[in-house]
Amino acid sequence: VQLVESGGGSVQTGGSLRLSCADSGRTFSSYNIGWFRQVPGKEREFVSAINWSGDTTYYSDSVKGRFTISRDNAENTVYLHMNSLKPEDTAVYYCAASDFKHSEYDSEWIYWGQGTQVTVSS
Repeated sequence: VQLVESGGGSVQTGGSLRLSCADSGRTFSSYNIGWFRQVPGKEREFVSAINWSGDTTYYSDSVKGRFTISRDNAENTVYLHMNSLKPEDTAVYYCAASDFKHSEYDSEWIYWGQGTQVTVSS
């Protein structure tokens, strides 16, 4: 599994971005995919996750109602739609894959992408 994030950038408060997490492997559809974010000097924080089939999703309280996670297994891609962005959403966003049950602890996720920067200005 080799995950590659894209779609980060700079937006103003209230704006939107769509992050993508893509994998070129054949087993992508069997993995749960999660999004985490990290600000320098702080621990990596769980944002959202989706199970392998796409019928179960999870969100942190800080993004619930503003972010939507989805996946297209035919395209080996998971998306994170981010709306109503706030300056506190500024971070490097990482996607991760796991074949275990859902966890909000980053140590329990197996594969990681390189991250994509999201900057929200006020």
